[in-house]
Amino acid sequence: MLRRLRVSLRQVVNQMARRPDLLCGAIVLSCLLILAVKLTCSRAKNVVAPARPPTRFFSHDAPVVDLFLGQLEQVERLRSMAEVSLVFLYAPWCAHSIAAREEVQKVARRLSKEVQFIAVNCWWHHGKCRKQQNLYQYPVIHLFYRRFGPIDYKGPLTAAYLERFIHRVITPLTYLPSQATLQDFLSYHEPGVVGYFEFNASPQPPGYIIFLTSALQALKRDYRGGVRFGVITNKQVAEAISVQEDETIYMHRHFNTSLIFPRAERNFTSENICGWAYEHGERLLQWLQPHGAKSRLLEQELSKGPALLLFLPFDPLAPSQPLIQQIADIALQYHTCSESDWWEGVSYLDGSWQMNGRLPLYSTPCCNTVVLPRLDSFSRTHNVCELCLNQSAGMRPSAAQSPRCTFLQMEAALESFYLKQHTFSRLLAHSTSCSNIVNTYSPFSHFSACCKTLRPRFSSTPPSLPPPQAPGPQAANITGLKCRTNKTLRFYLLDSHLHWTFAVKLGAQDHTRHDLFATIVNLPDEVHYILDHRESLKDTLERFIWNYSVPYSPLKRHLVGDSVPKSQDSLIREVTTASFLSTVMDPEKDVLLFYYTQWCGFCTVLNHIIIQLARLFQGNGKFTVARVNAARNDLPWEFMVDRFPAILLFPSDRKHLSVKFPEDLPITLPNLVRFILQHSRVLQRDGTRAGLLEEELRRLQVEVRRLQRARDQLQQQLSQLWQEKRRLALHTQTLESRNAELQQQGQRLEVLYQEKNQQLLDTVSKLQALADASENLLTENTLLKILLASVKDKAHPEPSTEQGFTGERAQQDLKNPGHS
Repeated sequence: MLRRLRVSLRQVVNQMARRPDLLCGAIVLSCLLILAVKLTCSRAKNVVAPARPPTRFFSHDAPVVDLFLGQLEQVERLRSMAEVSLVFLYAPWCAHSIAAREEVQKVARRLSKEVQFIAVNCWWHHGKCRKQQNLYQYPVIHLFYRRFGPIDYKGPLTAAYLERFIHRVITPLTYLPSQATLQDFLSYHEPGVVGYFEFNASPQPPGYIIFLTSALQALKRDYRGGVRFGVITNKQVAEAISVQEDETIYMHRHFNTSLIFPRAERNFTSENICGWAYEHGERLLQWLQPHGAKSRLLEQELSKGPALLLFLPFDPLAPSQPLIQQIADIALQYHTCSESDWWEGVSYLDGSWQMNGRLPLYSTPCCNTVVLPRLDSFSRTHNVCELCLNQSAGMRPSAAQSPRCTFLQMEAALESFYLKQHTFSRLLAHSTSCSNIVNTYSPFSHFSACCKTLRPRFSSTPPSLPPPQAPGPQAANITGLKCRTNKTLRFYLLDSHLHWTFAVKLGAQDHTRHDLFATIVNLPDEVHYILDHRESLKDTLERFIWNYSVPYSPLKRHLVGDSVPKSQDSLIREVTTASFLSTVMDPEKDVLLFYYTQWCGFCTVLNHIIIQLARLFQGNGKFTVARVNAARNDLPWEFMVDRFPAILLFPSDRKHLSVKFPEDLPITLPNLVRFILQHSRVLQRDGTRAGLLEEELRRLQVEVRRLQRARDQLQQQLSQLWQEKRRLALHTQTLESRNAELQQQGQRLEVLYQEKNQQLLDTVSKLQALADASENLLTENTLLKILLASVKDKAHPEPSTEQGFTGERAQQDLKNPGHS
């Protein structure tokens, strides 16, 4: 068989060698087959469709040059065509870019004649902006003033704020042609820097260009323009601020000495001028701009100390801001600590304070009687001290008949006096001792403290400071209050149009969105107070600051909590901040209060026990089971707990003596019932009810023990079932693994069978083709032999017998070709 196959193949090769057209056809078919396979594989790799080409992002009627293909190389050419240009780098899919697009178009329609607006698509991967700019957020707004820039805009993406910032870039300097404009410029609450330049010698002195650049540097540092820059060209106007030399930089300060830029100590550069202005400037009000995402801006500012947060409607394009100016005046009055009569005659020379030729003006001393702590722990005497305050230098006032001191003065005196207790000798009964103490706030003031001790029998009620009273509008004088108290406030402003959600969380009403909201937040003490704004702003705000600053503040801590539930028909009463006092402090009921939070897992586990307890006491009108979410409801400090869960019992007849459930006992129903019966006077007086409860408790205990035994048996059964389940699971896993192996082996055998079957089919087809080709070749060979025999017969004739024999031989060969 193999021999015949080799012969057939050799014949096929010989035939293809004799017929080259057949060989060429086979080669062409093979090439086409390879090309088709290659094209199919290449298409299979490109499963992701290519990105669509970008289109114009801004509308066609907007005066914005939209480089939506990311042609960053054209920005420089377009910037050179305008003095001020704005470059808006965006991503077409970014929601912030889409929201800011309409705001930029509004500003562009108003300022298209002054500013060149350019937009660049920095997301298209074929553009140069995407390849050269490594942006982490979109959009990014750059402003350029001639060759200076970029000045990044990081403010709110609203048309009003953006237009205000562009106006500040267009006119970074305020021209001050007269003393009236100079006075108005310096009266503003923001720090003012004024430069005096003479334009007689040259159109633009070199110092003027540097000063202009420093103003742009300030805008680059703070988009709000926290420091204002002005320029004077008139010598008479410059003399109003005692400036006479050309290229002098003057900084005006409200409650400190104004400064001149020290050119002898610092180089006259724009960076130095800008840094000097921000280093020495006085900032009465500070704007806060939380950007909406996760930020620690508020935490960083509030952690510095008490803060006065003022939410007010702010219009960036308004020509004047009377509300802000009114708040700035209050802040200036609060920070103004200098006393002109006193500081005129005092200077600091050679490490000590000296008088400048004349004595200061003395004020009338004030005295108060206070009770001080005992100087030793063994004495049973009390120190009744007459503290007298006289604001004088070099003189030690004597205790005389004087008016009463204010609370702020007494607070400073008491703090200084407590620190100086070691200067007093131990006092005997009926003895008096005086000492002079220097004020810790000022080295020029002395306190004269005369103390005498009395035995308890000579004093029925020790004197004390009178309770503070809320001062009236005229009494709330906050001038210099910053330097007279340790509760120094920082003034912060927030735009209520942008950040009203923060105000609502602090206690503002949602319907007063366009009104002023003021609150004092003391983050270290975890308290905040709200201003009840009903009268004029100046009076209420000054009184608000005064009441906070006094030693015993009459302000009430504002508590934030959930709204009161409409229905209270459930077994457990839900308590909120508003309903806490009316529910818990009800003098007719004993109240068991359960403290929990939504993040406390142990609290969730105890819910079924509290529900069972409430069902047990259901129908008793003198006992209430309540709960409070302490994480969402602020409570007075005396009712707060330090751990969760916690349970407190407030008896009806002694609400001030609440009892806490012991922490070392497990919170179970029997323990809770025993705790209630032990401390509840109402249930103790109701003996029958108490007996029934005791009987119910014993029955429950028996039931609990029976359930515990049943639970133990069930646990054993469950343990056995679990072991059996585990054994079955392991057996099942073993069977599954063996089944998986058998399936894999069957799949491999199936694949092998298909491969062998395909090979056999290919071999059969090839053998059939070879057989057909061999038969054709044999037929042709027979014909060729006959033809050759006939040719020979014609060429060499033989006897007829041989011819007859040859003819018969040929016919037999035709009939039996395989035997030839």
